[in-house]
Amino acid sequence: MELQVLWFLLIAVLFTGFLFLEGFDYGVGILLPFVAKDDRERRVVVNSIGPFWDGNEVWLLTAGGAIFAAFPHWYATLFSGFYLALFLILVALILRGVAFEFRSKDDSPRWRAMWDGAIFFGSFVPALLWGVAFGNILRGVAIDASMTYVGSFFDLLNPYALVGGLVTLSLFILHGALFLELKTGGVVQERAKQVTRRAIVPVIVLALVFVGLSLVETDILQRLNVANVLGLVAAVVGLLAGAYFIFSGRFGRAFAATGVVIVGVVALIFGTLFPRVMPSSLGEAFDLTIFNASSSPYTLQVMTVIALTVVPFVLLYQGWTYWVFRKRLTTDSHLEY
Repeated sequence: MELQVLWFLLIAVLFTGFLFLEGFDYGVGILLPFVAKDDRERRVVVNSIGPFWDGNEVWLLTAGGAIFAAFPHWYATLFSGFYLALFLILVALILRGVAFEFRSKDDSPRWRAMWDGAIFFGSFVPALLWGVAFGNILRGVAIDASMTYVGSFFDLLNPYALVGGLVTLSLFILHGALFLELKTGGVVQERAKQVTRRAIVPVIVLALVFVGLSLVETDILQRLNVANVLGLVAAVVGLLAGAYFIFSGRFGRAFAATGVVIVGVVALIFGTLFPRVMPSSLGEAFDLTIFNASSSPYTLQVMTVIALTVVPFVLLYQGWTYWVFRKRLTTDSHLEY
């Protein structure tokens, strides 16, 4: 396997892990004002992701670092062209991280309400904008012969991409509600159950609209392959299975099903893109591919050795973290945040 292909697949895996883990993380943050009615209940919600949120974000940092090192032209075009959108995501994530650490430093209701609002904002904005970003990448953006994005920020706010943003937003809310059902007890758990039953239908509707628009707005029909076909099948089956498990009260399986949906969506996107990393709407000749955007073979070789050495330890550590903090939380639990 060529190293460019290997690193394209590894980046797809990193985004899969990020969207799966940070997906429920964002969902919990968005649901904070709706499933918790007093400070003790809000502390239960915050503590449900307190030990995990920073570890989940490492997947994004690693994916960004992998793009920078393996495909520097992709990194340069993406981060310059999507600068304002990515800046908004970064500001939201900074506020969110600070909020987790600061909200418990003062007992003042006004102080805690301010940081709870920051958690909501810092979860809502990325959940929406990541879908917008991936929608634009799948659709194609204005890239010229010098690998430079020549469009504007408002070009990125097209109807197709915005629907993609609503898909990720609604899916993460559902994913987060299912996580809360598994991680909490008492009244917070009951409210989370109600959210899952209300959220599943909008998720399915928005997903169907997005798939329909994809047939018109992208070249997915001309690029059918094993990866994107299996991804689409997995996403559809996962949505239907999730709906069935939610209404039959098997929330653990429903959480796994929404995870399958996320894996399927990533496979659909990356399978459709391959071997491109950023299609150009100005013509195929200007597409960024894994070949014209990649680093030197030696750089890829060194990165491969490092990744194969370090990544297994990171996975073991994160798995151990989830095992240690596996207990359900209630208002009677010891709460740190």
